[in-house]
This record gives sequence, structure tokens and C-alpha cells, in this order.
Amino acid sequence: MTHDFSIVSLLLNASWVVQAVVLLLLTLSVISWAAIFRKLFALKRVKALTEDFERDFWSGSSLNDLYAGATQNARQGSPMERIFASGMREYLKLRERRIGDSGALLDGARRAMRASYQRELDAMEVNLAFLASVGSVSPYVGLFGTVWGIMHAFTGLASLTQVTLATVAPGIAEALVATAIGLFAAIPAVVAYNRFAHDIDRVANRLETFIEEFSNILHRNLGAGTASGH
Repeated sequence: MTHDFSIVSLLLNASWVVQAVVLLLLTLSVISWAAIFRKLFALKRVKALTEDFERDFWSGSSLNDLYAGATQNARQGSPMERIFASGMREYLKLRERRIGDSGALLDGARRAMRASYQRELDAMEVNLAFLASVGSVSPYVGLFGTVWGIMHAFTGLASLTQVTLATVAPGIAEALVATAIGLFAAIPAVVAYNRFAHDIDRVANRLETFIEEFSNILHRNLGAGTASGH
């Protein structure tokens, strides 16, 4: 007697628990791949927009012109542009209140930029926790399906008077498919998580550096009595 050991055939002949586990893992895999592609394009866009704004910022444009552009382009702009707009907005509000203490002006602008920075970081980290969960949990879910499948296979063999490798192999093969699919779901999620975490850390470092540089510019402008240029 010959057995069809194709993955589809093995899954069709597997117990309902193994089939449910495999269906869950395939669903998680599809969702994680969708999250991976969304995050990939989103981070690519963030990098491009950040480089564009950084180039404009250091090209010699006045802070007022940059602020006007950042205000109009709030939703479509880069995280760096929104952080700049938050700091500049708070700085100008405090100046309008006739606050003469330069330390208070800088602290207010820096707090506003830090709050904006945290919001941008939270937005960039969306779906990272999901990818981490898929990467860490999927192998164990697959292993559960394998253990259950092997138990089911050996329970079915208990009624046989003669057990050979040919009778054992199909049941074990059906069970091992769950582990294979668990790894299939986990490996891309882990690789993507590590890559995205690294990219987000690099962007975060650039944003923190910009906050410090912009704070220094505001400090120099306070000393010069203006906020129009840098």
C-alpha cells in the first residue's frame, strides 16, 4: 500500500486539531506578511521624507518659512518635520506671551518636541509587537499541533496487531507538517522584526540628533534676538 505524502494530502488526512492549528498558523502568516509589506513601505517613505526635510532645513531657509510649510504639510510630512513644527509652535506661543526667560522658552520648545518625538516613535512601532508575537509563538503552536497529531496517530495504532514503519509514517508525517508551517510563519516575522527594529532605531537617533541641533539653533537665535533664521 502506497501513501500520498504531499502536504495537501497529509493535511486533508490529519486530525481536526492539526488542521485547526495549521489554519491558524497560515492565517497568522498571511497577516504578518501584510504587516511586513505595510511597514516596509511606510519606513521607506519615512526615510525619504526625512531626508527631504533635513536637506531643506540645512539649505538656509528661514525657520518661519519652514514652519509655514510644515504646518500646511502636517499629515503628509516626515516625523522630523512634525517634530520641528511642534517645537517651533510652542516657541512662538511662549514668545507671544512675552516670556523673556530664554531657559523657559527652550524648555517649552524641547518638551513639545519630545512629546511629538514619542508620538512619532509610537506610530513607527505599530505592528512590531504583533510580528514579535508571531515569531515567538508560532513554533510552539506548531509544536502543539505536532504533539497532538503524534498522540492521535499512536492512539489509532493501538488497535493494530502488527505495526510497521509503513503504518506509522503517515500519521507522524501529518503531525510534523504543523511544526513546519509554524516555522514557516515564525521565521519571516522574526527576520522582519529585527530589521524594522534596527531601522526604527536609526530613524529615532536621527530625530533625537535633530532635536538637539534645533534646540541649539533656537538658543543662538535667542541670543541674537530673532527666530527667523539659522
